[in-house]
Amino acid sequence: MKYNIFHTFLFLSLFFATQVFSQREVIDFNNDWKFTLQDNADFSKPESDTSSWNTVDIPHDWAFEKGVSKDGAQGAQGGYFDGGIGWYQKKFDLPELENKLITIDFDGVYMNSEVWVNGHYLAKRPYGYISFRYEISKYIKEGENVIAVRVDNSKEPSARWYHPCGIYAPVRLVITSKTFIKPHGVYLKTPSISKENAIVTVETSLQNDGKSKLKGILEILIVDAEGKTIVENNQKFKSNDVHLQFSNTLKISNPKLWSPDSPYLYKVITRLKVKNKIVDEVQTNLGVRTIEWNTDKGFLLNGEVIKLLGVSEHYEGGPIGGAWNKSLLRWKLALLKEMGVNAIRTAHNPATPMFYDLCDELGLLVMDEIFDGWSRKAEEDYGKQAFDEWWKKDMTEWLLRNRNHPSIVIYSVGNETRGEIAKELVAFCHQLDPDKPVTSGHSASEFMDVYGVNGGSEKQGFFKRARPNKPFVSTEAPHTWQTRGYYRTKSWFRDGYPNKGQEPFELPDLTEKEVFNYEWASSDTWSSGKQHFNSSYDNAMVRITARKNWELMRDLPWFSGHFRWTGFDYYGEASYVHGGWPFRLFMGGALDVAGFKKDLFYFYKSQWTQEPMVHILPHWTHPTVEKGIEIPVWVYSNCDEVELFLNGKSLGKDIPGTKWDEMQCEWMVPYESGELIAKGFMDGKEVVITKQISAETPAQITLQLEEKHIDIESQIAIVTTNLVDSKGVFYPYGENKIHYHLSDNARLLSLENGDPVDTTKNVGVKVKKAFMGSTRAFVKLADNAKKTELITGAILGEKQLLTSKQVRIAVKTINLTGKSLEKKEAVDIYYTLDGSAPTLQSIVYKEPFEIELGTTVKAIVVKNGDVILTMEEKFAKDLGLYWKAEISTYEYANMMMAVDANFSGAEVEAIPQKKQRYLNFKGKQGKISWYQENDGSAGHFTLKIKYASNDLKPKAMKLIVNKKNVGVIDFKTTDSKWQDIEVEQPLNAGANYIELQTIDTNGPKILGLSVK
Repeated sequence: MKYNIFHTFLFLSLFFATQVFSQREVIDFNNDWKFTLQDNADFSKPESDTSSWNTVDIPHDWAFEKGVSKDGAQGAQGGYFDGGIGWYQKKFDLPELENKLITIDFDGVYMNSEVWVNGHYLAKRPYGYISFRYEISKYIKEGENVIAVRVDNSKEPSARWYHPCGIYAPVRLVITSKTFIKPHGVYLKTPSISKENAIVTVETSLQNDGKSKLKGILEILIVDAEGKTIVENNQKFKSNDVHLQFSNTLKISNPKLWSPDSPYLYKVITRLKVKNKIVDEVQTNLGVRTIEWNTDKGFLLNGEVIKLLGVSEHYEGGPIGGAWNKSLLRWKLALLKEMGVNAIRTAHNPATPMFYDLCDELGLLVMDEIFDGWSRKAEEDYGKQAFDEWWKKDMTEWLLRNRNHPSIVIYSVGNETRGEIAKELVAFCHQLDPDKPVTSGHSASEFMDVYGVNGGSEKQGFFKRARPNKPFVSTEAPHTWQTRGYYRTKSWFRDGYPNKGQEPFELPDLTEKEVFNYEWASSDTWSSGKQHFNSSYDNAMVRITARKNWELMRDLPWFSGHFRWTGFDYYGEASYVHGGWPFRLFMGGALDVAGFKKDLFYFYKSQWTQEPMVHILPHWTHPTVEKGIEIPVWVYSNCDEVELFLNGKSLGKDIPGTKWDEMQCEWMVPYESGELIAKGFMDGKEVVITKQISAETPAQITLQLEEKHIDIESQIAIVTTNLVDSKGVFYPYGENKIHYHLSDNARLLSLENGDPVDTTKNVGVKVKKAFMGSTRAFVKLADNAKKTELITGAILGEKQLLTSKQVRIAVKTINLTGKSLEKKEAVDIYYTLDGSAPTLQSIVYKEPFEIELGTTVKAIVVKNGDVILTMEEKFAKDLGLYWKAEISTYEYANMMMAVDANFSGAEVEAIPQKKQRYLNFKGKQGKISWYQENDGSAGHFTLKIKYASNDLKPKAMKLIVNKKNVGVIDFKTTDSKWQDIEVEQPLNAGANYIELQTIDTNGPKILGLSVK
């Protein structure tokens, strides 16, 4: 960051010294903030000493920057990231600004932010997912000024998934005349749209200083995408009022309509003129389009029925936590668009303003969601801390800010929550934006305009039962999981199969006996039976596959669309589905957190896009699969037919079908190493081809610069490192460390590989291991950087020397500016095998060498006499992927373990032979509280508690569900053996809290709870 330390200070000084303010000026305020992760009331004072603080740029996410730890304050729900209290300070110079209004705008600060200007306290804003601003004119002085911001995340967990910490979204200084257009003061409506004309109503809110009669002109221009003014309107006015409201009607002839396929945007320029001078000006994008939600037909855009091909998406899903800049956010959304996505649900909070701008530009429809809950769901969330006092103010900001965006076609006011407040929330939406309907994620459906259902819409019974007489949308479905590059031929249901409460669709196994035999670690080391990777065959789910869900949505006219859970993997929710530490993220995405495409991405692409494509799964490198074992080979394609070849021999053609289990072309292929080729045909002609080749051990690295969705002028670079064999064939199990050396005119924003169990840091490090053969570097380049080079190095070989003892050392360079050329670097490499640190006198690397298990290879890379990389790689039988002929089934696969719940008064003890832990109260008072998320419908469920007791007298515990005492459970003696006791209990949709509480210091040993 050395390259921009004084950038903002100098820019503001020079800018204000040379400009005469006649209209609005918006100043980027994102560079050169001081930051400390400490708390001291004196930090609000301008004279406080910040010399020891870090210099950071906005967006900034200190939790992501700090990394994860097993005791991270956000817990498993927050992916084991931390919270805390942080302070920011920024100093800037201003000249004398007479009769000017100065406002500071924040797009997002998580959470409980408080702001001071020159020591003057402004206000507090609790909600972490809303924009806000303060008018600071009376506190600003000529010369140096200081803004201080305190951010309080001391109460955790404050969300049910990972949340950012700090000023994670852009900040700007806005300077206007004291007669100005109010924030969000331009409201665009299109009350009438036809092929011939579009009527546009522009409502404008002005504010006058009130000291004298305002005489002026309100000028409104509509400009097309080519920059040509196509219509204008001028309104003269005189007024003594402080607040002025105007409504002007304009007409666009032969309008070009906005849609996902053609996201055409006009620009509305609103100008306030006084004495023929522009006093203020605001530009607003306009997309001309109509929407309709119909009970029988679904969703209509511009009069035509379209399916919502959507994903639910946390803002934090992706490789940089919450600290998105616009270029990286564009990359993320463009990847979803490439998959065929045309809609996004902002689960479960509003996104930053630039998100909606990008959706307008890219053509992505938005279900804009404001709240997760209307009361507490996470222990210390907004619902608990601030909802009752702040919901109306936050909704006002949200609706006024967002209602002009053509991308937004529906609002959502809650997710898997409940409360009579829903009626007020819906009415408030209608009041501020009467043109869009309101829904929720399975919450207070009787008050909603559109019936939104989460996981309940995956159940077989949902399609048999009567629905409300309302339009329907699946707000969160399907729930399926995939780990990139990992395969199982046996089906897996989160809650087991069959599970009557879940009403799952049947899914047969692909083979009678499991074909594949590797895992991230031995199941003997797992702390929960959920701690496995998930198969990429679309056979790991809650109730329904992605394929069956799409078939239903496609074929049922009233089924307007779905928002699958999710687009990208995201940090957090690591326990409920995936069993907790070291799992750090939720694997529901079609892309992982590094943005690598999973097989699921290609399934959707085969169904939702038109450009011919074929995709083979699985890969064709299987070192422990015996020759001749039949492997299910699938090909996703949108071609008429596909032909598969193995080592030049045709295995026949198959036609992609329309039924869910025929959407993939499928062959049972006896395994032999070599080359699988799939050819796609349209109208009998070959139009596309892809291949999978068996790889040998990793021997080289390749570097690839993302150029499809990232413009290098954005000063952002994404570099993929792949591990390949000596012939350049991708090695799909590669897990060697990749080391990075970057030019001084750039910095690493994040290193991410998508590995669910890699708990190493992403920020502030220069090394990251590959996962399933790949990893990525996300780089910020200096402004106007002419040449920026990234040098990467790796010590390559199989971690367990599974098929070869050979080790190689590779170094490659890529230019991040100009032409993205990869080249071998002219460097010297020195290495050791005895554990000692290498020097210039160590062995010179010239060719591959062999080692034995237990060896640690260390190496240095020297360029022009300087050590630029220091590398280390250990090879041992207990490292890397776990390879074994049989992987045992974990006994407690669907259980929520007591030791992972919130508890008090009990001690943790172990079952040695099972490597499992339980809670023992030992005569003390205490309690255990489990969080259970029911993503289906409310109903009656069976609570099964596994316990043990050797006391002849039953040990009684209170059962408390969602704060209600629902009875007493008598735990009878089991002679110290583990047994189950079952209780029938109604549970709510969404969040449930199930608590066992001792009575008279009497409690059994508790292993865990399962819900059926």
